[in-house]
Amino acid sequence: MAEQPGTLLYYLKRSTEFLEKKEIPNPRVDAEWILSDLLNLPRIKLYSQFEMPLGQKEIDTYRERIVERSKRKPVAYITGKKGFHKFEYLVTENVLIPRPETEELVDYLWKRKEELSFTEPSPLQIWDLCSGSGCIGLSLTQLLPTSVVTLSDLSEKAIDVSRRNAEKYNLTDKTSFYVSDLDLALPDGLEFDLVVSNPPYIPESEKPEIMPDVLDYEPHLALFVSDFKEFHKRLLDAISKRLKPGGKLMLETHPLYSKDLEEMAKTMGFVDTKIVLDSSKKERFLFAKKL
Repeated sequence: MAEQPGTLLYYLKRSTEFLEKKEIPNPRVDAEWILSDLLNLPRIKLYSQFEMPLGQKEIDTYRERIVERSKRKPVAYITGKKGFHKFEYLVTENVLIPRPETEELVDYLWKRKEELSFTEPSPLQIWDLCSGSGCIGLSLTQLLPTSVVTLSDLSEKAIDVSRRNAEKYNLTDKTSFYVSDLDLALPDGLEFDLVVSNPPYIPESEKPEIMPDVLDYEPHLALFVSDFKEFHKRLLDAISKRLKPGGKLMLETHPLYSKDLEEMAKTMGFVDTKIVLDSSKKERFLFAKKL
């Protein structure tokens, strides 16, 4: 198709070339996502609108956002949202961008809901610990209609984002929010049937290996731990105190430390432990039960 200056296709191609020169991975895909968000069009619909002229305001805004991406700012922070499982959540630089691997945690539990007794009529009490945007807990609450969820995070700004996501899906009546270091701010006696968590698990020693899109923009509080073993011992201890007998937990973790985490869980009295692989065959998740 011949491209005409001033059209959608013209600016899409120029933006792709610009991002390519800046060595941005997947430049065309990123340019399309940013443009589809700007025009409020599904990305696939861009292909039927190539000859559409863009207004000056749209051109200026698109250029600004492409420049942001050229500086490695993640697309989700530019658009302010990220698709996750069957949903789409608001994100800011105060929360981690939801990852495809974390979708697999949700999917694993949802697809085994009968087997894991998550379909009982009484309210299923879920705790999303280190909840960030709330994507895990809020997704499960929508997928498991008998459930209610508690979201807790050390960051007050992260809880603000998760509150907005709960409001977006009309889940505020089913959701409790706590700014908390693990379970310290939770009410005495509050216990759960299921605890899910994508806690910080990357050792600080690995910072030099992290791509700049993540290192320069995503919250380090949600990514890194100074002492993996010490932090996860505290994490498992808090979970153990709050799980009902027979309750389940599922944690996302560092594939290199999953076996250590499993052993730690066993020594703390958890049973039926299982390391679950992600779609890349990495040992990404730990599932366990409380006696």
